[in-house]
Parts: sequence; structure tokens; C-alpha cells
Amino acid sequence: MSSADPSFVASLKPGTPEATAERALLSEIDVSTRRPVFFFLCAALVWLLVGTGFALIASIKLHNPAFLGQAEWLTFGNVRTAHLNSVVYGWATNAAFAVALWIMARLSRTQVRHLGILDVAGFFWNLGVAIGIVGILRGDSTSIEWLEFPAYATPLLFVAYALIGIWAIIAFRFRQPGHVYVSQWYLLAALFWFPWLYSIAQLMLVFAPVRGAVQPLVNWWFAHNVLGLWFTPIGLAAIYYFLPKVLGKPIHSYYLSALGFWSLALFYNWAGVHHLIGGPIPAWVLSAGIVASLLMIIPVVTTGINHHLTMFGSFGRLKDSPTLRFMVFGGMSYTLVSLIGSAMAVRSFNEIAHFTHFTVAHAHHGLYAFFTMVMFGSIYYMMPRLTGREWPSAPLISAHFWFCAVGITIYVVGLKIGGLIQGWEMVATTTSEAGEVALRVPLFLDIVKHTLPYLVSRSLAGMMITIGHLAFAVHFVWMLLQPRAVAGAQPVRLSPDAALPASRA
Repeated sequence: MSSADPSFVASLKPGTPEATAERALLSEIDVSTRRPVFFFLCAALVWLLVGTGFALIASIKLHNPAFLGQAEWLTFGNVRTAHLNSVVYGWATNAAFAVALWIMARLSRTQVRHLGILDVAGFFWNLGVAIGIVGILRGDSTSIEWLEFPAYATPLLFVAYALIGIWAIIAFRFRQPGHVYVSQWYLLAALFWFPWLYSIAQLMLVFAPVRGAVQPLVNWWFAHNVLGLWFTPIGLAAIYYFLPKVLGKPIHSYYLSALGFWSLALFYNWAGVHHLIGGPIPAWVLSAGIVASLLMIIPVVTTGINHHLTMFGSFGRLKDSPTLRFMVFGGMSYTLVSLIGSAMAVRSFNEIAHFTHFTVAHAHHGLYAFFTMVMFGSIYYMMPRLTGREWPSAPLISAHFWFCAVGITIYVVGLKIGGLIQGWEMVATTTSEAGEVALRVPLFLDIVKHTLPYLVSRSLAGMMITIGHLAFAVHFVWMLLQPRAVAGAQPVRLSPDAALPASRA
């Protein structure tokens, strides 16, 4: 087992010279990452709260349209779009930056160089997100899904991301000689894939728009791949790093890791096309997208097996480790949402699920139940190493986990059931009332009424998630402000070396 292996430190016997030297090295690396990681995490937390507020307003408006109806800038179209972009580019991407650079520095076994690059990148990225959100609320949205930021905001984002990509190349270039680990594969691939996706989509949809059938193809190529080739690799990299780190044992199979990575890279790029089934798209393109979506079962099942067998025999640790709790929830969600995504590519099922709340639930299942929960688990592990302090309150961690886990479960299950009922009723209405235009209107209104209970459950779930986020925000700030020794506090140990001070962790 190499000393760069994520499970190496946890497997060393405390007090031995090897353990002391290894932890001292990791401590130096953690100190070098502290400033940029704190900046990205604090920015992510702010955007998480902002996005949560927009989400709650948008959800309530779906079943109570008069809610905040007097404010022109808080129309459903503005608020829902501001929510999507503040969560995707504010919370999720800032969290991904923080986790990626921390893991990359540790696995490269090198201190962070050129901090100025990351400082400038962090400032430009969040300035671009802020300008973009204000532009959306002003009515300047492009109306292109997942690319709604007005054109005057996106150059800042691209420059910022280019700087972060440059830093990642530098970090990898100056790594200590040794094995390149699976987490590094995913991180490097994600840091390459995202600027490729974002730049091509901006050029072909915003700055020099293509025409005809190519436009929706490019839109869904980006919208689907930003989740599958940006957030998914970051989330899987975190799971592959933190599972062995906390458990103190290596990942189950290197070969399963390789198969999962390369099959994801090969198949996912085509999968977004299945969102256009039924549209005026060339048949061969749709068929290729459907086949690729079904072949995604290979990386999903492979990765799920690898994670499960790594956890096998250690599920009892879930009681003690918040990091494992969030990671396992996120990993299970990844497997489930991906298999459902493959099912959505089947034409007969797509006919029912398309244009319904099922698709909304599916998006939240991936970005929140998988990626966001994994980021929460990563932060719970990273913060004690960065601050030299323990998390001060175990009840707040439990509140955060259970409110978010139960809330997103209610959200996803409720909207997926409601979406399937909605789809079945719309298909039945269309076929049974063909040509009877006068009869369709009240039937459609009945369908809308039938979805209202599920929309109310969505708002209740959103309130639970909001409580969880507030608990996390209070706890995060409390940890930053507390002194190193907290009298009477209940420390939360996340792994075998979690209780060590920063100089040795």
C-alpha cells in the first residue's frame, strides 16, 4: 500500500514515526489549502442559502400563485431560474472547487502553489455568479436551460474557470512521483470536461447561436453533461477518497474503478439526447442517445458494487461518522438516480415521464440527493483538518442530515409519483379525446388539480431541507468562530485521526 493511498494514514499505528511523519506532511498540505478552500466553502454556503430561499418561493408559487405576486422581480420565471443558477453555479460549483483542490493537493502530496491564481479565480467566479443572478432577476435571462445567465456575466465565469484549470495542471505537474489514484482521474477529467462543455455551449447558443435541430441538441448536450461530466466525477472522486480514508481500508477493486471511469467517459457524452425523444431530431441521433443511456448501466452498476463492497462489514460505522452517513446516502442515490435515468431513455417510459414533474424530481435526485449530500460529507471531514477544531455539536449534525435526507426523499418520491400520474393522465386524455378540443381544456385543468397535493408535499419537503441548511450554516459559522478548545462541547470524531490537532492530523 502506497503512502499516498487514502487509507494509508488511518491504517498507521498512532505514535509510530511513520504515522507522525505522514500526518505532519498532510498537515502542511492542509495549511497551504486553507485560504482558497475557506473562500470557496464560505461562498458556497452563502449561495446555498440564497438558492434555498429562491427554491422555497418558487415551490410555494406552484400551488399558491398569488404568493409574493406584488413583486415584479419575484415572478415564478425569475425566481425559479435564479434558484437553478445560484445552486448550480453558486453552491455546487464552489463546493466542487473546494473539495477538488483539497483532494488534489493531498493526493499529489504537494503544498498548494500560486495561491494568487485561486484568489483571483474565486473572486471572478462569484462576481460573475452575482452579476448573473441580478441579471436574471432584472429580466435579462437568455431562457436557455442551465445557461440562463446573461451574456455579460459569462466571460467572468470562463476566465475564473480557466485559472482554476491552470492551477490543477500545475498541482498535478508538481506532484510527488507515485501512483495516480482513481480520485485524481475523476478530478482531472472533470476539470477538463467542464470548460469544454461550457465554452462550446456558450458559443453555439448565446454568442453565435446555431439554428434548427442543432440548437436543442447542443442545449441538452450541455445541460445533461454538466451533471454527468462535471458534478458526477467530482462527487465520485470524493466518495473514492473519503470512503477508504474514514474506514481505514483500500477501495475494494482497482479494476472496477477503472471500468467505471472509462465507461462513464465513453457513454455519458451521448446520453442527454434522450430528453429530445419525440422532437424533430434525426432518428439516428435519438437512437444513439438511447443506446448510450442504456449502456450507462455499466459504469453505474460497476461503481455501486465497488462502493458497496468497500463498505461491506463496516456499516456499523454509520452511527459514528457523519461523513460516512452523507457519503453512503449520496452513493446510493447516485446508483438509483442513474438507473432511473437509463429507464427514462426507453421510449415507452419517456412518453409518460417527459414534460411532467417526474423530470424535475429526477434532476433534484441527482444534483441534491447525490452530489450535494456527498459535498456535505466532504465538508464534515475537511473542516476539522483545516481549522484544528472539532465540530462543536453532534445534535446539529444529526439535524442537518435527517432534515435534508428525509426532506429530499419526500421531495423526490412525491414529485415522481405525481409526475407519473400526471403523465398517464395526459397521455390518456390525448388519445381518448383526439379531436375533441372543447373537452380537453377542463380535463387538463383536472390534471393540474390532481398534481396539487404533490406540489404541496414539495413545499413541505423544501421547508425541511431549509431547516437542515440553516442548521448546517449555524454549525459552520459556530465552528469558525469557536476557540480551539471548546469547554463542554461534544466533539464529533469523523475518522481515526479526527481528534488529532491540526499539527498532526
